[in-house]
Amino acid sequence: MLLSLLDRARTRVGEPDAAALTGTGERAVAAERLGLHRFWVAEHHGVPGIAGATPAVLLAVIAGRTTTVRLGSAGVMLPHHQPLVVAEQFATLSAFAPGRVDLGLGRSPGFTAPVRQALRSTGEPDFAGDLTELRAFLAGSAPITAHPRPAAAVPMYVLATGSGLTVAAELGLPVIVGGPLLGVAGDPEPGLAALAGYRRSYRPSEEAPEPRVAISLDVLVADTAAEAADLLLPEAWAMAQARTTGAFPPLEPVDAIRARTWTSRQRSHVEQTTAAAIAGSPTQVASRLTELCERTGAAELVASSSTSDRAALAASDAALAGLLGSPRAAS
Repeated sequence: MLLSLLDRARTRVGEPDAAALTGTGERAVAAERLGLHRFWVAEHHGVPGIAGATPAVLLAVIAGRTTTVRLGSAGVMLPHHQPLVVAEQFATLSAFAPGRVDLGLGRSPGFTAPVRQALRSTGEPDFAGDLTELRAFLAGSAPITAHPRPAAAVPMYVLATGSGLTVAAELGLPVIVGGPLLGVAGDPEPGLAALAGYRRSYRPSEEAPEPRVAISLDVLVADTAAEAADLLLPEAWAMAQARTTGAFPPLEPVDAIRARTWTSRQRSHVEQTTAAAIAGSPTQVASRLTELCERTGAAELVASSSTSDRAALAASDAALAGLLGSPRAAS
């Protein structure tokens, strides 16, 4: 299974947003040094805990600092953009990193109503229609020709839930799936049925003759299970805060979180996030990833991990690369 990282440019308490973006760039350089397959960045708007709002801009900076690792968006939220503009942005990226650029696309309309209004994303998006139009611009088969022309093919991926899987199968596009579809923290059968339906109804395309599944979830590796649980806690606490206060905050240090008084709802949400992740010692993580890969038939793991301690996160990335056999993980 190929290994990729998804970095959302998570902010930390006491740091400026710029530090999160700088950290993302440094992590991408490290991912290339480890021999990872791909480095994904995401798009979020108006979220205090995430500085990654413009995937094309961030990827352009990373492209200038790397030479071999593939670079992708996971994803560009298509309801926020005109397909022509997205095609132009990623064709421009392809000029600077030919053969290394991938375009993952999602359909999220925005985190809150004010954000959706600010993005002018108040209508019902035609996700399938926008994907088709975007693909035509990249292929040069649209009524107008988008410039610059891509220096190399720009593969498209769909960030898929149940309905997204249907659209991806109809259009012949690979998918990135996560959350409940993986059944990590619950019943795996609905997700397996959805993936089977995607593969069964897949219509081969010129760009992707076969269905392809990548799985995305938090994966953190440490020497012991207790240390790995500490790495996972800052993200789990942020998720608990988001679900109880409505605001997704910057990452806090573990000691500060443990010193707080937790409500029963917060504790429940922390437990839910922890259950949906894979965190533990190298042996524990390897065993769970093997089972998940066999169950889903995934070709790629997209580790969306984050924690407040950047050095510990870098060590986890290196350990995960070693588990999945990345060629330079031990160097």
